[in-house]
Amino acid sequence: MIVFIPAWYKSEQWCENEQNWHERKMHSEFDDTVKQIQLFHRNKAFEYSICLLGYSPNLRHFLHRQGVYNAPYFSVFDAISGCEGKRARVFSYQDLDWIPHTEFLYTPFVIYALFQGRKYAQLEFGEDGNLIEVDMYEGDSVAIRNIYDDRGFVSSAIIYSEDTPVYQDYYTEKGTWKIRVFFEDNHVEVNKESSFYTINIDGSREEIPFRKEMYDSLDDVISEVFNSYVSKLSKDDIFCIAMHNRHNKVITNGLIGHKTVLSFFENRYKQDDKATKVLLARADYIVTDSKKKCDEIKEYMGDDSDKVVNITPFDTRKESGISSQLTVQKILVAIDNLPSENLEKLVLIFAKYFEENDKARVCFFTREADYGLPSRILDNTRRILEENGYDSRLALENADTTTTQNLVDEMDDVPVTFFVEQCVDELSASKCIREQRLIINVSNSANLYLQISGVSFGIPQVVSKESQYVRDEQNGKIVTDYNDLPKVLEYYLSSLNNWNNAMIKAYDIGENYTTRRLVDKWKEVVENIG
Repeated sequence: MIVFIPAWYKSEQWCENEQNWHERKMHSEFDDTVKQIQLFHRNKAFEYSICLLGYSPNLRHFLHRQGVYNAPYFSVFDAISGCEGKRARVFSYQDLDWIPHTEFLYTPFVIYALFQGRKYAQLEFGEDGNLIEVDMYEGDSVAIRNIYDDRGFVSSAIIYSEDTPVYQDYYTEKGTWKIRVFFEDNHVEVNKESSFYTINIDGSREEIPFRKEMYDSLDDVISEVFNSYVSKLSKDDIFCIAMHNRHNKVITNGLIGHKTVLSFFENRYKQDDKATKVLLARADYIVTDSKKKCDEIKEYMGDDSDKVVNITPFDTRKESGISSQLTVQKILVAIDNLPSENLEKLVLIFAKYFEENDKARVCFFTREADYGLPSRILDNTRRILEENGYDSRLALENADTTTTQNLVDEMDDVPVTFFVEQCVDELSASKCIREQRLIINVSNSANLYLQISGVSFGIPQVVSKESQYVRDEQNGKIVTDYNDLPKVLEYYLSSLNNWNNAMIKAYDIGENYTTRRLVDKWKEVVENIG
């Protein structure tokens, strides 16, 4: 069996990323573990399970969104609370024990509970409409925040003093507190009346006493429960660890003598971290998300470099874009990690190109979640345009993208040609990419998801360095001098012939990263370890 240890944490905390439905999404739910589990789940390639180290009261909703609702899992915090249910339960906030004659005030975002005209509770819901939090008030200050498990009970409560969180209790389904975590120094107290946790594997249930009544940190508690869980597994089981500095130290001792595969994804880890070095030295195999990272780790590993392999977490598939159906030619320009001076060069190159091609539109593409980022990007674009003698209305803010991207703005015949696409999650990113005629990603750090999506949709890509997904003169162009960009734009946008040739080459390259190919690579890794 392969046991996945994911890195599904919120801002370096031991908790999930679930957030209120009305807040801007501040993170992407997709990572290497999500894709690996989807791969194994859909293709039934291997028996697998998930080992969750963090507090995840809405895990069932998360798994449902990823299409792996029935994925088997072990949760450290479920072991602590003694909760063994695996199914989400539909329950209503009206089922809660409210003060008699409570009135509910419904707003577009939250629900307020009122007693004698005064607010005493505020209800927050997740994106699936599930109740996730209830804040209880004393006067105008929050006194208690109850956090609800999607299986229908209060799983923890944060106690406040003068709007400052003091400690957090974690409960059983019946409401008995098990551990109490203090925010000031992160020390943990165990309830003496219920000082045990439960390990249940394949129906074999065992109550294990906590070794201490008080711990220095939550890390120590998680490590103890994790080590007990691992000790119950077979030595033949393989742990696939999403490398992350939040948990590397916590799991190191428990995995001694066990087979491990380390999964490196984006910039989620520090290679000079002591725990990371220990795991690297012990690893049976190391999987990276890109060839560049694979080469870096191979150089670090030296004689053990043969156990490092690049297996992209994202599979490719032949998908049809709709760019040829639009009356405009959308050009996606990735701007994350792009130096400001380079962005200025691009703005001026496109402003000049628009004089020759009035159908072209630029979409500045960013995965960052900063609320005010689109406005700042357009403000900066207008400044650049104005300082260089171009009409700043080319980057008009608050333009109606459903009309201005397809029709020329009749006001003084000035078309709006610069837009910002802020795509934090993969759903919005895929929708945006589907409409693009050309992708330009000339920053020093390649956007892996963008490149693979470009291959899947057969979109020509312009990059500063050749990669395994973009090959010069095949499915794209390598541009090291920005002055060459106008020629590239003309090459792909003046007619469909060159564009179609690049699309065919992209689909050919994508054959190396199909689901079947990725499953075969994983089978090879597992066989080599076994």
